[in-house]
Amino acid sequence: MPLMPGAEPFRHDGGEIGVLLCHGFTGTPQSLRPWADHLAALGLTVSVPLLPGHGTRWQDMQLTGWQDWYAEVDRELRSLTAACSQVFVFGMSMGGALTLHLAAQHGDAISGIVLVNPSVKADGIPIKAVPVLRHLVPSVPGIASDIAKEGVTETGYDRTPLHAVYSLSRFWKLVRAELPQVTQPLLLLHSRVDHVVHPSNSAIVLGRVSSADVTERVLERSYHVATLDHDAEQIFEESYGFVQRLTKEEAPSG
Repeated sequence: MPLMPGAEPFRHDGGEIGVLLCHGFTGTPQSLRPWADHLAALGLTVSVPLLPGHGTRWQDMQLTGWQDWYAEVDRELRSLTAACSQVFVFGMSMGGALTLHLAAQHGDAISGIVLVNPSVKADGIPIKAVPVLRHLVPSVPGIASDIAKEGVTETGYDRTPLHAVYSLSRFWKLVRAELPQVTQPLLLLHSRVDHVVHPSNSAIVLGRVSSADVTERVLERSYHVATLDHDAEQIFEESYGFVQRLTKEEAPSG
């Protein structure tokens, strides 16, 4: 099955510092590509994998679940860890949930995490009906391109597959339960107005993680896909500054 334009995975081999970027539910690496390009231009090693079932047609996603999506980012993290002295993980939306699960599972192997509008609970679809509804209705309207900036679109599915939603709901429950296991430095940026993931998701994350080093930023001019929106440059610059600060702190003195 051919990929949607822009859905290709991205890898740039740069220096000793690696960054793994995780895209969102029904989305593709296209939503994170400007962020990845920015980091790559600054000399970092960068990987943006395409999650299984994504980037082709929504029916393909019906055959996958959270274990498949997580296995892909876990594999990429291990690859970066083998090649780099320090690794950071960044994620948007469901990619934020994947980032949190990686952080809980891998501990000190991850030097820090950056989340943009992370999702850890249901907003929109009546989630309690999904276990039954998914057997009657295969999909509902899509969630792509929640962007304030005119003329910008996100490459993603125009339908949301309900079997995949059911799997995601089970994953959210797991992620919420293990938030206290997340101890890495955290930069969390969330939009004041988001039509896909309510800001209360970010409040849950901030309230339950065990990280001592936490920075919160509110994005005033962007909707859900903030990495393609008006505040994209702020995300790019603050995330790189976050990496710079932490790599300097961990470098040996003298």
